[in-house]
Amino acid sequence: MNVDLHCHSTASDGALAPAVLVARAFEKGVRVLSLTDHDTLEGLDEAREAAEALGMQLVNGVELSCTWGGATIHVLGYGFDQHAAPLVEAVAQLRDGRWLRSEEIGRKLSLKGMSNALDGARAIQQELGDSGNAPARPHFADWMVREGFVKDRAEAFRKWLGAGKLGDVKQHWPTLEDTVETLRSSGAWVSLAHPWHYDFTRSKRRKLIGDYIEAGGHAIEVVNGHQPAEQVGSLAILAREFGLLVSAGSDFHGPGGWSEIGEYRPVPEDLPLLWGRFKHDPIIATV
Repeated sequence: MNVDLHCHSTASDGALAPAVLVARAFEKGVRVLSLTDHDTLEGLDEAREAAEALGMQLVNGVELSCTWGGATIHVLGYGFDQHAAPLVEAVAQLRDGRWLRSEEIGRKLSLKGMSNALDGARAIQQELGDSGNAPARPHFADWMVREGFVKDRAEAFRKWLGAGKLGDVKQHWPTLEDTVETLRSSGAWVSLAHPWHYDFTRSKRRKLIGDYIEAGGHAIEVVNGHQPAEQVGSLAILAREFGLLVSAGSDFHGPGGWSEIGEYRPVPEDLPLLWGRFKHDPIIATV
């Protein structure tokens, strides 16, 4: 694919620095890229400089965390004004919240004999690339592997960091409605990230999409990396039924992970592509 609208760098929980990520995307044939780090805009300037040097188009992107129905939901924003006050303020609040969360994860792990967990996770993070954001659970997992507490990242999540485990510290995210409003007021196109990743019943997923549309959402991500083809088909049906635009991306975090940058299952040909609208956005008029 020559378009990838979902990937992560060391500015959040990815393994590659923004410029390195852009270079890898270019090598894989991507020509329109959006860096969508979790709850931060930190990597965008570096990524844009690298993209311009290669003649690629970088679309401003972010993946914001929010809550709906008692669950954490992720919403993607594209083509926004990077300096818009509502978005800058929201990201600052999320950054502070993520630091408090990391500190609590470190405290809980230390109580179980894994002392200096926060400092260790931070060191892992800094080895990957300079970032002012809090270390995420994958950084804690890699530190636990390095220190010999677990044999691999999978075991770290299974025993300590995964859903319902000691290190699964809940955070008070903004609501879905507030998050969509923040993005829209900052000039963003909005897409609901990987709707099938949430452990919802069919009726609850439909309710989520209905509330998301009511909040002002434009699109849903029908293709996320190498998710099963039947999930793509089911999300395509929902996109048609609700009259939504669609987005797609690899959700790349690093080599050897979920998927490679620029690689994801094909988008059904009849669906209206969100990136087809980008050319109408003055912020990214060169797309």
